[in-house]
Amino acid sequence: MSTWTRALDVAKKTPASRNRYVDFLRAVSILAVVFGHWLMAAPEMVDGELQVQHLLVVAPWTQVATWVLQVMPVFFVVGGYANAVSWESASQAGTGYSAWLRSRMGRLVIPILPLVAFWVGLGVVAGWLGVDPYLIRVGSVNALIALWFLAVYVLAVALVPVTRAAWRRFGLWSFWALAAAAALVDWAALSGSLPEAGWANYLFIWIAVHQLGYLWRDGGLAGTRRALSWAALGAVAVAVLVNLGPYPASMVDVPGSEASNSAPPTLVLLALGILQTGLLAALEPVANRWLRGPRPWAATVLVNGMIMTLFVWHLSAMILALGLALLLGGVGLSIEPAGAIWWLTRPLWMAVYAVFLAAAAVPFGRFERLSVRPDARPLPTWAAVLGTVAVCAGLGMLAYGGIWSEWWPGVNLPAAGLCFAGAALIGVLRAGEKGGARPS
Repeated sequence: MSTWTRALDVAKKTPASRNRYVDFLRAVSILAVVFGHWLMAAPEMVDGELQVQHLLVVAPWTQVATWVLQVMPVFFVVGGYANAVSWESASQAGTGYSAWLRSRMGRLVIPILPLVAFWVGLGVVAGWLGVDPYLIRVGSVNALIALWFLAVYVLAVALVPVTRAAWRRFGLWSFWALAAAAALVDWAALSGSLPEAGWANYLFIWIAVHQLGYLWRDGGLAGTRRALSWAALGAVAVAVLVNLGPYPASMVDVPGSEASNSAPPTLVLLALGILQTGLLAALEPVANRWLRGPRPWAATVLVNGMIMTLFVWHLSAMILALGLALLLGGVGLSIEPAGAIWWLTRPLWMAVYAVFLAAAAVPFGRFERLSVRPDARPLPTWAAVLGTVAVCAGLGMLAYGGIWSEWWPGVNLPAAGLCFAGAALIGVLRAGEKGGARPS
């Protein structure tokens, strides 16, 4: 049975009560991340060496595209919606927190482990072969940097019982309290009084955006007028913050820039999340009618069935493609970035990256079809929480520093070890086949 046939089969079995639009937005947001990362990379051979420049630096006018391509707020919003549904279902079924968390972490963590193992092996072999440590570090940082998102998201999932309870008790005040905390952090960080405080907004900003998913789930965005009112609020906030505040116009980090809206996140990203949430919620009725069609929904099921594989491997696919081009004498890498010829060749390079990504999806995509086996032993809450924190720490270390280490055997074993140790504590290493594509 072909992958498309399996997706069609799963699509036919989807309950009528399912909000297909949420799954669709999850798929589209990840595809946008893949496309955006591939587009923003501007590789070029300079004096016989490969330099992977950033398009936002080479062509500053492209920074306006980040207002569309920065879709991480969308993923956190739909994550909040889906996590609320999942937690409510588990609570009604009498499923405990640790079992629920292990199930959610299985979907997120299992597909990451092959990637970490791959880069550990590649780093060791490259070191033995005498590859320049700088190339190992830069290559692995560029391949693993997107793991920051998962590092934050696994914490958001672990905190769902707390954030959902806060939402049920305080409603929108639970969102505005996080927004106020984020504003205070921005003031401390951007005023120079406490620059390191900005890192706290990885939690405050993204959990606040996650709360917007609860707002959507509970009908707070129902109706075009209400949804567009939120969109207008977000638009005004973005405009004011960017034009009158100390915030840059780019919605993603620009290498070399003195300020950033995403590393760490600022109030501008929260405002962008409000804007995106309102606009997308306004389109929900029309989108759900369209997604009742078998083909659009089957395509959504197909992408969601491999969504983690696409996300965690897309940058590695790009780096490996560039590495092969370098080994072949720099073929295709002599074109000056952002010029007319460079833009004309982008579709070709996108196709090359897609081929490498497909090559990775074949052997590694099956890990996304694994889940915790039903006969898995009961999991203590402390183990579930500690394992989640360990995975978060390991992913953060890899996203920040890559795989290279000056210590033997030349790779960051503590970071990789935290990922696997956390997975072991959570209990997701005992996994079984799920059996094909599925909506989410």
